[in-house]
Amino acid sequence: MNETNETRKTFDIRPCYTCCHPNAKGTGSTVRFELHPAHDTVEGSVFITFATQKTIGSYENGQRILPTFDWANRVTVRLSLNEVAQMLEVFRGYREKMCDGNGLFHRTAKANTIITLEHRLEPTPAYMLGVSRKDVEGELKRINVFLSMPETIVLSEALASGMLYMAFGVPKVVVRPPKDEPAEGQTEGPTTEQKALKDVA
Repeated sequence: MNETNETRKTFDIRPCYTCCHPNAKGTGSTVRFELHPAHDTVEGSVFITFATQKTIGSYENGQRILPTFDWANRVTVRLSLNEVAQMLEVFRGYREKMCDGNGLFHRTAKANTIITLEHRLEPTPAYMLGVSRKDVEGELKRINVFLSMPETIVLSEALASGMLYMAFGVPKVVVRPPKDEPAEGQTEGPTTEQKALKDVA
């Protein structure tokens, strides 16, 4: 039986960049970045999802078992265009800490969240990205991820390039009617706007 376009299932997959840092103690963490371009009247953003390490990797019967992370208890934040620019201030060396160490503060009806980013020199040059969230019941979650210099370079370039799509969205091709054929709802002859553009040209 041949599958048709009507019966074939489709999945909406959004590419992301993930930095995983497990360790032998099981206290590692991971962070994932997803770009959401602007659309209609909605400004674009970057979603950042943090998760702690769940299991430790091992070897069984000659096969490697990779460590896992607790995505079920993840913490996700949404950064606006200006907030991404504040991250780039740290990545590019204009500041040592985001918002002079105070971090970005997000308040919702369910929780208060602080996102921090700072440049570290010890024990090795890196950047520490962290999130702290306290819900209305008083439960506090803290997750920190150390970003290596290669990861920081990738993130800095990716975020800077992504700001174009966060601001203006994904460009679309606009189909226009032939010049000798008036558009739907348009009377014969050039409009006032067309005449003005012709005069400017």
